[in-house]
Amino acid sequence: MTTKEQTTAEPAGRRAPQRSHWPAVTAVALGTFLLVTAEQLPIGLLTAVGSALSVSEGTAGLMVTVPSLVAAVAAPLVPVLVGGMDRRLLLLGLMGLMTLANVVSALAPSFTVLVSSRVLVGVAIGGFWAVASGLAVRLVAPANVPRATAIIFGGVGAANVFGVPLGTLLGEFSGWRIAFTTLSALALVALLALLAVLPPLAASQPVRPRLLAEQFRNPGVRVGILATFLIVTGHFSAYTFVSPALQKLSGIDERLVGPLLFGFGLAGMVGNFIAGAALARHPHRTVLIITVTLAAAMPLYVLLGRGPVGGAALLIAWGLAFGGVSVGLQTWMIKTAPQAVEAASALWVAVFNLSIGLGALTGGVIVDSLTLQAVLWLGGACALAAALAVWSARTNENLR
Repeated sequence: MTTKEQTTAEPAGRRAPQRSHWPAVTAVALGTFLLVTAEQLPIGLLTAVGSALSVSEGTAGLMVTVPSLVAAVAAPLVPVLVGGMDRRLLLLGLMGLMTLANVVSALAPSFTVLVSSRVLVGVAIGGFWAVASGLAVRLVAPANVPRATAIIFGGVGAANVFGVPLGTLLGEFSGWRIAFTTLSALALVALLALLAVLPPLAASQPVRPRLLAEQFRNPGVRVGILATFLIVTGHFSAYTFVSPALQKLSGIDERLVGPLLFGFGLAGMVGNFIAGAALARHPHRTVLIITVTLAAAMPLYVLLGRGPVGGAALLIAWGLAFGGVSVGLQTWMIKTAPQAVEAASALWVAVFNLSIGLGALTGGVIVDSLTLQAVLWLGGACALAAALAVWSARTNENLR
């Protein structure tokens, strides 16, 4: 099947829903909230886990690195392996795997067992996100797709704002094993919610390796993948070191870093829903504005963030813009590959997760070998390159 045929042909099983399933959208958003919380929860528990299981904090950091890398592989692989399986059953199975993985994490007698459980978390994250990211087109009327996509990705912002801090706080007061146990219990709640409200979702088009490869023949998908790689790599190169930037460049007291990062997350949630509303009318323009704002915010932090007020203001602007990245680029993939949403989404999720790891790694090398300011310039340069790529797709009819 050629790219043109994918755009014009209506695959079997793919029909606009007769009615919008908003409870199902909410349940999927709960799933994304818990998945991202599970991925990032160990960030706040590294010292406790390392001490309990006799490993260094650096080694304990594998609890974060491993699921991200596994998720990048699982995102395109899981849809291929399950073939034509009903996506409702697939999402239920992956949330069940998340529940089991966190039980194993909570009971792990050694760090080896704990890291092994994090591999299962990575499989659940990659597979669930690959399917859920493009699910809005299956659950709501076409006019409501951007808003439903924003709600689903609102779970990501909520995890950054509430999930990880609350989980860390629970771990500090009750122990890291209780934190993982609580996460497992919440995953079970999400599983039951999905079971109750998610309608049958027959595979509209089984994802095959050939179909994945064919997406790169679609110019719109290529731009979306490139923009994702550039934006996410640049963002995490800089954001990984936002705490020292706030303290060393802006002179902000260490005690205020936490509240400011909370503000960054809240701004991200606001940006997510603002972008969702704007995407319904002007998808190309919205994504372009997001990338241009990021291209300005990070370098301007070096120039205008030399005091607490400027640093805080630019951090919030940065969070507001980055909050629209996930919903903006996922909507881009839906618009440019309307008849191969799951395949395009799987590639997008894989690149997104790989870029997180690459960005953090690149940022670390630059901070060690150059300066802290250099990662902010790099983040801005990557976003500017992404903006140029997005601008080049201005004639794409699907994005008008």
